[in-house]
Amino acid sequence: MKVLGISGSMRKDGNTAQLIRYVLAKVQATGIETEFVSFTGRMIKPCTGCEQCKETKWCVIEGDDWADLARKMLEAEVVVLGSPTYYYDVNGQMKNFIDRTYSLFHDRKLAGRSAVAVTVCADRGCERSLETIEGFLNTHHFSYLGYVCGKAYAPGEIMTDARAVRKADEVAQKIVNLLQPRD
Repeated sequence: MKVLGISGSMRKDGNTAQLIRYVLAKVQATGIETEFVSFTGRMIKPCTGCEQCKETKWCVIEGDDWADLARKMLEAEVVVLGSPTYYYDVNGQMKNFIDRTYSLFHDRKLAGRSAVAVTVCADRGCERSLETIEGFLNTHHFSYLGYVCGKAYAPGEIMTDARAVRKADEVAQKIVNLLQPRD
């Protein structure tokens, strides 16, 4: 797989998911392989701070969906990671997911991939959500291709945010420029 879109929203077709799918559709239209996954219907337990991952190099918590998502991320060349904004930051499920990647940090398993950050807020707080995702990406040594911050509340409203759609087009083109073979 080349480009993985991960929506941290618990809403199957929420604005975050729609914005990520939009970016993936633009990329896929050029023939680049994409995959979309959502936190909808998935459970990501929080990090317990046990530090066992320093030795195992993988999170030892079992019985949830984190490992599946982490494996997909390890297989991707580009990750489009998005979260809705809850109280001026990423939602709890996204924070759990990010915290658990500490287990991948020890051997820099995510380093060398490229990424795009996506955040959606109803009114305010996108910037702080973006900072959280950017902190994750920087810590894991992703090459940063850009971001999309959008404002929307009602389902589907994100596609009326002209600025967000324009930014989504721009980051999609950056992904294509990175991955499309040149003669």
